[in-house]
Amino acid sequence: MDWRDEGLLLSIRDHGESSAIIDVLTAGHGRHSGLVRGGAGQKMSAILQPGSQLAVEWRARLEEHLGHFRVEPLRSRAAGIMADRGTLAAFNAMAALILTMVPERGAEAGLHEASTDLADALAAQAADWPARYALWEVAFLDVLGFGLDLERCAVSGSRHDLAFVSPRTGRAVTRAVGGPWADKLLPLPGFLIGQGRANPGAVREALRMTGWFLANRVCPALEREALPEARDRLIRALDRPQTPPATGGQGSPGGAAGPGAGGGPGAVSHGMSPPAPPLAGRHRPVPGHHAP
Repeated sequence: MDWRDEGLLLSIRDHGESSAIIDVLTAGHGRHSGLVRGGAGQKMSAILQPGSQLAVEWRARLEEHLGHFRVEPLRSRAAGIMADRGTLAAFNAMAALILTMVPERGAEAGLHEASTDLADALAAQAADWPARYALWEVAFLDVLGFGLDLERCAVSGSRHDLAFVSPRTGRAVTRAVGGPWADKLLPLPGFLIGQGRANPGAVREALRMTGWFLANRVCPALEREALPEARDRLIRALDRPQTPPATGGQGSPGGAAGPGAGGGPGAVSHGMSPPAPPLAGRHRPVPGHHAP
């Protein structure tokens, strides 16, 4: 068995004296792990940095085997991601959610593209990276089968003045419809539907909303007790005052991570989370009967 693809490196952990096991989110083969011979050596350390884009060739005698990867660097992002602790926390949160909630070798349409786009924004220290991360979590819910319906009001059908999301149904409602139940609904930040600014307060509201569905819909379906700690670290990082990123830390196409990039982005680089069980409950939350 063998195939070739490209993918986003999510994590790496040492295996034996000189090898490493990597976890890659590929474009055509989903999340996939494999052994890299010599992956723990100095020669490969600049290439195997979480956040890097790799060309990978996977081979195994049988499909169910772990298999071996041959890798070539396409783009390094590690230095740019690590230039600021906020972008580092965002990458670690994204990687941890994928590693714990996406089944290995499950091809999830659109997840690779959305994740590499976010990784590019983090590496470039894009000013709007917090908003892009929040939008990634909305897309991630959809990939997992728990997509939110934010296009029109669940009650009136209106597309205007959408202000809340029902935790029962995952559907948007207008300010007029949801007003009487505002304390039971989740605020809908306008930037998620192309309206309003993605200021820090709006981003925190967006992550509170997506976090509610991840914790109360996805985690029970996957028999997980809680969200990954890496996501909590991101929320704490966003609550701290932001500082300007260090200059000169941005990744460049085709380049290798700089000398200071040793262990890759933060907590994800070693101590990989255990594989997720097969996804269950690929459906929307059951509509409620009282509040919208």
